Amino acid sequence: MSEHPFLADEFHVRWSQLVPENVEADIEAAITQAEARIEVICTTGKEDATYESTFGALENASEALDRGWGRLNHLDSVRDHKDQRDVLNKMLPRVSAFSSSVPLNAELWSALKAFADSPAARELDPIRARYVEETCAEFRDAGADLPSEQKERMAQLQIELAEVTQKFSENVLDSTNTFALLIEDEARLAGLPETAKAGALADAKSKDLATDEHPKWRFTLQHPSMGPVFQYADDDELRRELYQGNSLVGFHGEHDNSELIWKIVHLRQEKAELLGFPNFADLTLQRRMARDGASALKFVENLHERIAEAFRKEGAQLEAYKAGKAGGEPTPLEPWETGYWAEKQRKELYDFDDEDLRPYFRVEKVMAGLFGLATRLFGISITPREITCHKSGASPSNGTVEVWDPEVTFYELHDAESGEHLGSFYADWHPRESKRNGAWMNFLETGLPAQDGSGRKPHLGLICGNMTKPVGDQPALLAHFEVETIFHEFGHLLHQLLSEVPVKGLSGVRVPWDFVELPSQIMENFCWNRESLDFFARHHETGDPIPDELFAKMIAARNYMSATAFMRQLAFGKLDLELHLHLSTYTGRDLDEVDREILAGYKVPLASNPPTMARRFTHLFGSSTGYAAGYYSYKWAEVLDADAFTRFRDEGVLNGETGRSFRETILSKGNSKSPDDLYRDFMGRDPELLPLLKRSGLA
Repeated sequence: MSEHPFLADEFHVRWSQLVPENVEADIEAAITQAEARIEVICTTGKEDATYESTFGALENASEALDRGWGRLNHLDSVRDHKDQRDVLNKMLPRVSAFSSSVPLNAELWSALKAFADSPAARELDPIRARYVEETCAEFRDAGADLPSEQKERMAQLQIELAEVTQKFSENVLDSTNTFALLIEDEARLAGLPETAKAGALADAKSKDLATDEHPKWRFTLQHPSMGPVFQYADDDELRRELYQGNSLVGFHGEHDNSELIWKIVHLRQEKAELLGFPNFADLTLQRRMARDGASALKFVENLHERIAEAFRKEGAQLEAYKAGKAGGEPTPLEPWETGYWAEKQRKELYDFDDEDLRPYFRVEKVMAGLFGLATRLFGISITPREITCHKSGASPSNGTVEVWDPEVTFYELHDAESGEHLGSFYADWHPRESKRNGAWMNFLETGLPAQDGSGRKPHLGLICGNMTKPVGDQPALLAHFEVETIFHEFGHLLHQLLSEVPVKGLSGVRVPWDFVELPSQIMENFCWNRESLDFFARHHETGDPIPDELFAKMIAARNYMSATAFMRQLAFGKLDLELHLHLSTYTGRDLDEVDREILAGYKVPLASNPPTMARRFTHLFGSSTGYAAGYYSYKWAEVLDADAFTRFRDEGVLNGETGRSFRETILSKGNSKSPDDLYRDFMGRDPELLPLLKRSGLA
């Protein structure tokens, strides 16, 4: 389908060709092809059915559609604009209708079941047998066994969910971009690090709002801009203004997501009931490690009980600290005060400031050091490619790889021993108004190992974030938490690019959701170890490693207010599970009131009640499922990563044998075995909770 650029089977994507004018024809062509391929499966005689003619054929049926739609949705995340958004929304019902029609196709389901129940299916190798089992379960969960009338409603539900969650995401992006705060009096910036001030000045200049002779400072709701204000700015009013702007994301005029949230959770509940489940959480979690919503909620509440006292003490201590500095009796802080006073207290307790670490985290050096670390641990090599960014319709330059923005970089990943090209990836680290907030990993092409006489097909992935930008001729210097984010997303990427699973549907990150964060979160541990830090934490001017004294302060301050950070994640998981487990308890009520009721004891008491985070919580409401009923997975996987990292700690943090064992037992295996078995393959036992509590200073 070379005449359709969105569908072009080219490993190096021609991003300049992916313009809105091509979307409709390309996606229609892909759907037509997929429908024809599915029809072939349906007409295959049951007595002639083989794995290749049924499940194997199904896996490849919508390959072009997955490619084209995936590229379009990626561009929607990193390069949003009106024409592209309009055509995406125009095609969204068509794509959703096709996707929902596949498991609801009675003839297709009959053909698949016929093979699944045949003697030939029982002779499959374990990986293909698992794919058959997983595919049949997915079909049932999508309504394959429903009567015809209910199938029609299920198809409509899927379309409605796709449309309303897309609108939710658009509202978050648009309302984020509607706010900007321009400061003209430099005195109001007292306390801010110079890096933050320079970034705000550069942003104002980029909008033609300031010059060197007449400086002004522009602050936005992108974290590299607003984060330092909440943490360092002495001006209470400045923090309040920025906080109020942030609290209106997804909660203002035409961008208000309140009603969309209720619509989303009701649609999900209806879907669950159609399939015979009491709630969406039980439907979603039945094939994950938690098994059901009640077990996931019990996990969250158990951790809450373990840390509740430490959480309360931290809050009381912060109130007392502010009272001691500002005068008066300890009282709850305002929402825009907590980060500021917490930073003041931390600096006093540990003589440590995050900003002292920035000079050691130049983004290019962090990436190069991360690659060196991964090379040593996992037996790979990573090399950059020369890139170019074309205007629409331009011809590619010889030997360069095209990217969607000039700031994007591109790398190839090879096996260090064999030299095989395992995969490639794009990296896009800096914020833009056309780019959604947060950080994420995704894949554009799923590779395959060499098999049946065919050579290896490499994976193609990407990692994105919204990190501190370079200012002028100064390099981008990252905060330590931003370094952790890069390591986190790179862990996801390794999980995809190092997959050796011969079935695409079980490859890479296509694992149960409460296991998917293990590879990403285990990588964060290398940001706290002296030996691994020396791989990438080097002063951007002198090349010196972090001084021992500064490193000691960093480690000492690691668990400062750790119960509060721990509880914040539990609160997100609790809110998520309650809405998807006990919807009838909360439906029809004010969203902020529901938030306060559910999270009593999970949130720091504040002088003013902030609006719920739910309205901008794209993890929960930005896609049909996503992390919905699954946000607990971050803490679940944190239990796994803290426990699994004890093996690295005991055998040597940079021990290549341990790293290769992790690659072999976890990173390469995708969903080819159950996550419980994969974990036992690496650790030789089931996971234990204590290492997480110890690491957090809460045991």
